[in-house]
Amino acid sequence: MSANDYFSIKIQQWYSENKRDLPWRHDNEPYRVWLSEIILQQTRVAYGESYFNTFTTTFPNVHLLAAASEEKVLKLWQGLGYYSRARNLHKTAILVANSMDGIFPTTYKDLLALPGVGPYTAAAISSICYHQPHAVVDANVYRVLSRFFGIKTPIDQHQSKKQFETLANDLLDANQPGNYNQAIMEFGAMQCTPKSPNCHQCILNQSCVARQTNKVSDYPYKEKNIKIKKRYFNYIVPLLPNNKTALIQRKEKDIWQHLYQFPLKESKSPLTAKNVSQQQQLPAWALSDELYLFNPKPWVHQLTHQHIYASFWIAPTAAVPHKSISTAKLTDYPVSRLIERFLHKFFD
Repeated sequence: MSANDYFSIKIQQWYSENKRDLPWRHDNEPYRVWLSEIILQQTRVAYGESYFNTFTTTFPNVHLLAAASEEKVLKLWQGLGYYSRARNLHKTAILVANSMDGIFPTTYKDLLALPGVGPYTAAAISSICYHQPHAVVDANVYRVLSRFFGIKTPIDQHQSKKQFETLANDLLDANQPGNYNQAIMEFGAMQCTPKSPNCHQCILNQSCVARQTNKVSDYPYKEKNIKIKKRYFNYIVPLLPNNKTALIQRKEKDIWQHLYQFPLKESKSPLTAKNVSQQQQLPAWALSDELYLFNPKPWVHQLTHQHIYASFWIAPTAAVPHKSISTAKLTDYPVSRLIERFLHKFFD
């Protein structure tokens, strides 16, 4: 038996005995598989499962999802992060419902043409739903393959992508591509975890290069360090008469696009009570003696490539040039986790 066959057989054997009972595995229906794959991009299964259940309960089919407003989709998505996924989810639903009679593409190539569907998602859907031989390659797969075969190519280099894709497709069980793909993803998520993998009870430990050389923590190799950008957000929270305030929608192509927030002024460094009134970019309605800082120390909101240092300035005022809303209605709007945290702290 070749090393490739051994690997494929063992992975699927492990999967048959250890796979989780997850709702999108019950029928392999394309709409549900696609929805689960989009939700689980950048999201752990334990966290994403509740969102999947909410979406499928609210939108049992692609037609109902397509008919919903983007704002409603974003609201249901709230807390998952990477909101471009939700916007593309809605775009794809509209495309499939209105231009494809509600039927998802059946080939890898056509699936790739859908908004928000990349090689990994197209491989997952085409193999699980349509039994097409396309191997998935995600963070779990990189980790499992690099450890088992002792691959030292840094996974953050461009040339490594082709190397891992070729190996993944060589290992793929062409007779059961969907089962194999789910097996290796599940193995990486549950057994060959990023930290403290259970190597002692691993079905592959006798042949795993990383295990045999005691270098499990060294894999997968990475060469580049992510440069983190620091940004300083100053939210100006208007307190209007009759328990009203104002939110505005983020229109620019930036994080949290189309979500709602309080009027925002970004600065090069944290503002203090002493220097905030000197900021000429602050709106006139905010510049009063009653303006005060809610959180003396900025809240740090960590994203993949940037850290947001957020300060919330409370501004009692008679009027603002934005549409006012009742504070009781704030929870109706899709907002970032950062704004949601403030709403719970200040208005609850």
